[in-house]
Amino acid sequence: MSPRLPILTSKEVVRLLEKSGFVLVSHKGSHAKYRHTDGRMTIVPVHAGEEIGPGLLLQILNDAGIDPASLRR
Repeated sequence: MSPRLPILTSKEVVRLLEKSGFVLVSHKGSHAKYRHTDGRMTIVPVHAGEEIGPGLLLQILNDAGIDPASLRR
């Protein structure tokens, strides 16, 4: 069984995406859309102080092409 994903807030997820080359392209309500220059795109729900659930975090990482194992280290 693989180790669990860390618990991250939306602010931490946004920081991870921006560090990986993603930029904010639109923000509607509580959802921010991030796009990479190579075309990858993901949407992050931005709710102050709330954590991103493991299933949604995994989906965001998959959309962004980020290896979940890199967060487990």
